[in-house]
Amino acid sequence: MAALAWLLIPLFAAFGAGIWGSWATRNRTAGDVSELAGYARFREAMEKSDSGSDTV
Repeated sequence: MAALAWLLIPLFAAFGAGIWGSWATRNRTAGDVSELAGYARFREAMEKSDSGSDTV
């Protein structure tokens, strides 16, 4: 039984490494479009912003 346990440890480690590897290389470019659009809206709002006061 101890030999089986020693054989299962690397098997579980390889399985965990495979899951981690697939998670680490996932496609993360889907959020870039919305983030860039939000940044563009932020820049437009900052360019339009005029508080009306000329104090520095």
